[in-house]
Amino acid sequence: MTMNTTSVASYRFPQRLYPLNLLAQLKSRKATGCLRVVDDSTTWSIYLEDGDLVYASNSIDPFARLDRHLNQISRQLPSLVSAVRVQLRLLFENNPTYQYEFTSDYQAISWLIEQQYLAAEQTPNLIDAIAKEVIEGFLLIKNGSYELLEKERFDQWHTFCRIDLRHLVESCQQRLQQRQPQERSSPPPATTNFNPTQPERRRSFPNTFTPAAESTPPVKPFNASSTPPSSVNLSKQNYTVVCIDDSQTVLKSIDAFLDDSIFSVVMISDPVKALMQIVRSKPDLILLDVTMPNLDGYELCSLLRRHPSFKAVPVVMVTGNTGFIDRAKAKLAGASSYLTKPFTQSDLLKTVFKHLS
Repeated sequence: MTMNTTSVASYRFPQRLYPLNLLAQLKSRKATGCLRVVDDSTTWSIYLEDGDLVYASNSIDPFARLDRHLNQISRQLPSLVSAVRVQLRLLFENNPTYQYEFTSDYQAISWLIEQQYLAAEQTPNLIDAIAKEVIEGFLLIKNGSYELLEKERFDQWHTFCRIDLRHLVESCQQRLQQRQPQERSSPPPATTNFNPTQPERRRSFPNTFTPAAESTPPVKPFNASSTPPSSVNLSKQNYTVVCIDDSQTVLKSIDAFLDDSIFSVVMISDPVKALMQIVRSKPDLILLDVTMPNLDGYELCSLLRRHPSFKAVPVVMVTGNTGFIDRAKAKLAGASSYLTKPFTQSDLLKTVFKHLS
């Protein structure tokens, strides 16, 4: 399996991040693509084109954030009535976002523009307001892992506006200083100025970026997308994960989320043939979709638990059904836990490492 990402960080346990310096390097190199950052609880997606910001989002209730900003501009746009915003959430809020897609809230903005609910002249203001809220939180990150997803990997790339990243970051810094002066009293060891023109503080690596802190020793490059949390102790160097789902899109997304330096991913789309393939694969973990034709996930899980080789192998049910009855059925079938659709890369990694540690 090949991980279709470009690593922008060297990894160590734990990874100290300097978001300000990272953004400065991306600006200075006129980077194009999506900066994907995963910290303890949040996934951040920052889309760039030639070093300018196209969009910024994170996994902290993005549709509540979008609705709040749409409500603010609805006074100038009578077409953005509450019914339209409700329809927007119904259409996009629960849509899974895959590795090489824009986040679902940006897809929702695209739909508003296509349906002419959102005027073209209002779009930059909306994106700028959302980006400021997201980047303010991003600048406070202390630890995590990150990578740059190349623009060429995206099936669709829509650019409605480009915002000067330097101006945006400086504005966010000022707002943070006004609200949290006590937290700014101890600056990080790296420079606190957003200065994308400091070549003496940059190292030239063809496809990588490094944190600007000069005290960080060189370490072996690691694909940040599947980095285990620092508290996780893994007993093996490589794990086999079997994914059973009738959707090729979901399978490919999981395959992309799990890095090949740690995981060997076996993708199975036919549940009827799954049992023999699983026996041959000898997996360390099984991700099992609930709703499949011919044989549902609960039945397959029960069959696996009857097999002596799989009584102790973690089986995670992947489903959008999270009701009491569904959870009871999963428990009776012998499932180890649930992974709720739609899930982010961070959600998947937490579940995987929870059962492998």
